[in-house]
Amino acid sequence: MDAVFMALADATRRGMIHRLSEGPATIGELGRPFAISKPAVTKHVKMLERAGLVTRRKDGRVHHCKLNAKPMKEAEDWIEKHRKFWEGSLDRLASLLDEPERE
Repeated sequence: MDAVFMALADATRRGMIHRLSEGPATIGELGRPFAISKPAVTKHVKMLERAGLVTRRKDGRVHHCKLNAKPMKEAEDWIEKHRKFWEGSLDRLASLLDEPERE
């Protein structure tokens, strides 16, 4: 899960994930909106692959990428579990702070 959070920590990679959420794309298509070199695009895609967020299929010289959302769902589940815990803890603290002072 660390690899997923690390991959999503970068705005360029999040943009690539957003593009792939609309459907498969080539590496060139993924890099087009960003002012970065082709080797930089490839590095970003490799990081997404290592995190399990992207699968790549090679067709000659063209690399086709596809989103695999399962690792993001696992990260979402982890975040949701901890969100519920912290919201409950903060709600209990707020209740304690709202009580009138006891002597």
